[in-house]
Amino acid sequence: MKNKVVIITGGSRGIGRATAIEFGKLGAKVVIVYNSNDKKAKEVVEEIKKVGGNATCFKADVSKEENLKPIVDFAIKTYGKIDVLVNNAGIVFDREFENIKYDESLQILKTNMLAPLFLSKLVAQIMVKNGYGKIINVSSTSGMYDFNPGTADYAMSKIALQSLTKDLSMKYAPIINVNAVAPGWVNTDMNADLPKDFVESETAKYHMGRWAEPKEIADVIVYLASDKATYITGQIIVLDGGHC
Repeated sequence: MKNKVVIITGGSRGIGRATAIEFGKLGAKVVIVYNSNDKKAKEVVEEIKKVGGNATCFKADVSKEENLKPIVDFAIKTYGKIDVLVNNAGIVFDREFENIKYDESLQILKTNMLAPLFLSKLVAQIMVKNGYGKIINVSSTSGMYDFNPGTADYAMSKIALQSLTKDLSMKYAPIINVNAVAPGWVNTDMNADLPKDFVESETAKYHMGRWAEPKEIADVIVYLASDKATYITGQIIVLDGGHC
């Protein structure tokens, strides 16, 4: 990954944070896109710099279309190119199905589905001109076999990402490799406050007997972005610890 330029949305925490750090360790130049927490974003940048990496951060709400081109422009201005895009930013609202609100669902779809669609569209144009690119979408097992009516809108957005992955892989082959990872439960701060009995019941469904750590997902993302995965495209890599 030496000198490869990587954009990671939702890069200040969880899977995005772990992925940014792994790219940084391998010599990539990382643009960490984040929505609100300045402190956490700067902490990731500093952590990457401590291991000899090169990183910067850019604050943007990716659910707003007008914020997407500035991300691309910033990466080009700072590092001169874009080699890898990781569409990781995502939000979820946990409630009963009867309490789903239109505005919340719209926010989920704009963040989790439309942002990757239109950011990929912008970045792909640059990658095609450069003759090289990798796009990795962070989907989920939600909607594949993990079902929760109260987060149906979240599942819809993540399944849509899998469809987008297939479409873009066909559109841009052989220049751009487009793949997705679909993690099951991961030990992130987003999941830190889940009820203990729920965590235990979900853990029992995994052959590995535990949830994934963010770095385990990050390692697969980095692999897909590397030159060791040149013949992999249009794939959804399920990372569920052997779900029963």
